Amino acid sequence: MTETVLVTGGAGFLGSHACKALARAGYLPVTYDNLCRGQAHAVKWGPLERGDLLDADALAAVFARRRPAAVIHFAALAYVAESVADPAAYYRNNVVGTLTLLDAMRAAGVGELVMSSSCATYGAAGEGPVTEETPQRPVSPYGASKLMAERLLADYGAAYGLKSIALRFFNAAGADPDGEVGEEHDPEPHLIPLALDAAAGVRPDIVINGDDYDTPDGTCVRDYVHVSDLVDAHVTALKALRAGAARPAYNLGGGVGVSVLEMVKAVERVVGRPVPTRVGPRRPGDPPTALADSSLAARDLDWRPARSGLEEMIRDAWAWRKRYSAAKASGAPAV
Repeated sequence: MTETVLVTGGAGFLGSHACKALARAGYLPVTYDNLCRGQAHAVKWGPLERGDLLDADALAAVFARRRPAAVIHFAALAYVAESVADPAAYYRNNVVGTLTLLDAMRAAGVGELVMSSSCATYGAAGEGPVTEETPQRPVSPYGASKLMAERLLADYGAAYGLKSIALRFFNAAGADPDGEVGEEHDPEPHLIPLALDAAAGVRPDIVINGDDYDTPDGTCVRDYVHVSDLVDAHVTALKALRAGAARPAYNLGGGVGVSVLEMVKAVERVVGRPVPTRVGPRRPGDPPTALADSSLAARDLDWRPARSGLEEMIRDAWAWRKRYSAAKASGAPAV
């Protein structure tokens, strides 16, 4: 029989791509999502159960009805600046929501979980690549909420036998190469889709949040990894977990630092159009540099980014963005 995997946040950017990867691997993904930021039309590879992570009764009913063998947990609020402005929402959703999910799993006898965590748990870790042993000192409520969720996994493992892996991913980029799902945020906070929209004339320009960081060109440096590679890692981690893997967390990144200005130039090369920019203030909670050392994932999970080229990520995002913009202009969903 096909095993069911419950995917919290399965209607979002990462979650929808993960559902496709799970279906391709032979699982039945069941999406659990309140659709506050996800899209119902992005749920294409299994059923949608609409519900909130904080609703214990709804979660219990879904576990009883669907009987999942395991959980992949994406559901979270994930914007650094927003977390600084409204930390209560982040601790409620990301920490209390995770606690509610773990209690529902425990009651249902489901003992395996892969959680999408974040490099934000490390905070401002310096210029060099971040390893899993780098001290976790988050500088934003978002990062702190993810670190607290990781602690919940560890404590539930020690006390109740929960088996879990947290995947600390760096900057997700790109879109499904087949064009079936992509990045749909409203408003859109991420650099690549914003730059693509500016190149297409959908928006007048993009704001560079600070040009006075201690980096080569003064703008923030980030490590980008293709969304399809990220979700493949979640499926691989689930298989490893079920086979007895014991390591609690892995970094997922491309291992190459790209500044905001470098990304803008790369978008211009791919699209063949200028990207108008203007400099604004720094965003609260933004570290200057975030660069991954993913060697443990390569060693233990045999995971390496297969779509690591920056321009490949941009091309996939651009193909999706054109489709999404056209659908949005016509009032239709990008399906």
